[in-house]
Amino acid sequence: MEPNILLNALIHEAGMSRAGLATRINRLGHNSGKPTRYDHTSVGRWMKGQRPRGYVPEIICELLSERLSRRITLEDIGMGRPDSTHGAPLSGFIARATALWRSDQEGRDLTDTPLIAGLNAVAPVWEWENPPDDTDVSRPSGPRVGAEDVTMLRTARRHYESMYRQVGGVTTRVRVVRFLVEHTVPLLRGSYSDRTGRNLFRAAGGLAAIAGLCGYDSDAHGLAQRYFHQALRLAKASSDRRFGGYVVALLVNQAMFLREYRQAIGFAEAGLRSAGSHISPALRTDLFVMQAKAFAGMKAVRDAHHCMALAEQTATRIRREDEPPETEYMQPGLLEAQLAEALISLGDLEPAREYAEEAVRAQGVSS
Repeated sequence: MEPNILLNALIHEAGMSRAGLATRINRLGHNSGKPTRYDHTSVGRWMKGQRPRGYVPEIICELLSERLSRRITLEDIGMGRPDSTHGAPLSGFIARATALWRSDQEGRDLTDTPLIAGLNAVAPVWEWENPPDDTDVSRPSGPRVGAEDVTMLRTARRHYESMYRQVGGVTTRVRVVRFLVEHTVPLLRGSYSDRTGRNLFRAAGGLAAIAGLCGYDSDAHGLAQRYFHQALRLAKASSDRRFGGYVVALLVNQAMFLREYRQAIGFAEAGLRSAGSHISPALRTDLFVMQAKAFAGMKAVRDAHHCMALAEQTATRIRREDEPPETEYMQPGLLEAQLAEALISLGDLEPAREYAEEAVRAQGVSS
């Protein structure tokens, strides 16, 4: 069962306690001739993913709608159709994403959030790659968002990425999530033109990707996966295929860590195919070498060597000044080190040793 972060966030926004919500439900049920005996424990179970029976979800929507002075639906409280989360409108996605950020900031333990598996794990990548696209992401109401706000988010992403590389994900995650809630959410709910909105979603996606890396670093892979999925949806809304390819590479890397080799290969192919000419040489190199490692893990020798060759060919076209900021991790020696890993998986120890020595030399020259 997956935590119902949407219900959790709305109850918090409404200023209700668990016991207070249960009392209100019991009162409405009694007045309608359908008495119930819920308490704070019952609400706690719903927050953990259980769904109350019968008409109770509708009562919850009615209570929250009245309290928040806006219409709350079953989807808004996380009790809609099981398949209603994929392909949701952008506004619905933003509500779900910000609910996760708030829950994470408020210290609710999301580190045990389960990994999404099967078709649901593949769906975000498929949806990024395929139509429909967001034809207009402008928003007419709320405080005006301008170019300076987008610049602030971009600056914050660089700051938190640097922090992540210096002190790790456990420490950085608390800070980047707080920034998402306190500074990014108000901007997403502001008013902006289509052009500014796409730049805003690109910047917000960069921050969500950092939060995902921090979750990965904290061994909270289910949580990291959700942040990566959010970053990918924001990439689609921004129309930045290059950034989307980078987020797909993060999912490939996670699949590799989890030894989901076929999924890693499929995601990498999607990234290479969909980002196309927009993808940078460094990212293309990384996707090829991760495919090589996945094939090596499956003992598919010919395919592994083919992808290794493609990675080396593409690496010759890397120009640091032309690369997006997210690919700074592709430092000298990294390619050789990863090729050595692939060869070790294949049992080719002598070539692996040569690549490992080359990686050490390249790192020494760059330091």
